[in-house]
Amino acid sequence: MKKFFYCTTVAVIIATIFAGCKKDITLQNTNVTEVKNLFLPENNKFVKLDPPAGTIAFEWEQAKSADNGFVLYEVAFDKENGDFSKPIYTIPSDQNGLQNKLTIAYKDLNKIAQLAGIEALATGKLKWTILSSKGINVKVGTEKRILEVERPAGFSEIPADLFLTGTATEGGDDLSKAVHFKQTAAGIFEAYTSLKAGTYHFVERNAGTPKTFSINDKSIIIEGGTTTVAANNVSRIVVDFTTASATVDQIVSLGLWFAADNKIWFDLPYTGAGTWAIDNASIVFHQESWGRDERYKFRFTMKGADGKQFTEFWGSTNSDNQPADASTPAAYYKLVPVNNSQYDFSFKFNHAADNGKADIKVVFSPDATYTHTVTVK
Repeated sequence: MKKFFYCTTVAVIIATIFAGCKKDITLQNTNVTEVKNLFLPENNKFVKLDPPAGTIAFEWEQAKSADNGFVLYEVAFDKENGDFSKPIYTIPSDQNGLQNKLTIAYKDLNKIAQLAGIEALATGKLKWTILSSKGINVKVGTEKRILEVERPAGFSEIPADLFLTGTATEGGDDLSKAVHFKQTAAGIFEAYTSLKAGTYHFVERNAGTPKTFSINDKSIIIEGGTTTVAANNVSRIVVDFTTASATVDQIVSLGLWFAADNKIWFDLPYTGAGTWAIDNASIVFHQESWGRDERYKFRFTMKGADGKQFTEFWGSTNSDNQPADASTPAAYYKLVPVNNSQYDFSFKFNHAADNGKADIKVVFSPDATYTHTVTVK
């Protein structure tokens, strides 16, 4: 009897499970109607996507579902001549796709415009409509509209890191040896390096298959391509993805400026990897009525793309300093851009250097603070 009762109970449980499963797998009606009417933005609306913090609202008529249940919506974008068979971008409406409206930030529209092939600072057209569904059986809206946009300068997506590679660079075309840039501000990168006859381009990382960029003949940063170098030189390259611009200044020389003499004492030869160095440089302080003057800083002589020369001084973060000694911390030697005054923001040599020799090195490393060292012989 117990066995019969047990088997009967198991049979009832199994039957109940199968009955429940049968009920669960019965699909509801997934049919929905197309969205027939678009409300906002109006057809052929023009939007200047600047500043990126701006927004634009999209609204449309609700679709209907066969079971009177919910409908999911996506705003779909395509090129002006697209048919939405393969939209370039789709985004769910508000409340995870349940609302018949969506607010899109200009910065996101800028990305969509870039996907459509519209270049920075250019004007182009996007086509948009609404996709309705219950997760399957997607219906494309019957009404399509055009949105004309003007993209701002710069890139919609800025690399987190930047490297320089190619036959013209110090690392050659070996990607693993690409020259690293220092990020000086959001979207702005800088490198002090030498170039030789050949080509170069920028990459977002030094491994794998990174996205590439180059400078065109209008000094604009573009995706892909290469930049050609005709002659050997040492350069400072500044790449600004926020404005899609680049500046390449040739470094004619880097000299040690001795303040009391109001002139360059000597130039430091470039030795590679953003470093200039001179060994056994003669150091003789200037005799003043009050004592020996030991102040110095550094001056770059640059040549811009227009061929005109200009100078830049680099010195201390302090307008005045104590002379260096054996216990002076490394932070003392940090280099920052300073004004062109004769004496202000100068360093002071260790007094042991007077009437002696010293090895001097200036290092503009992308991976550390710009700095210099003085080794008294």
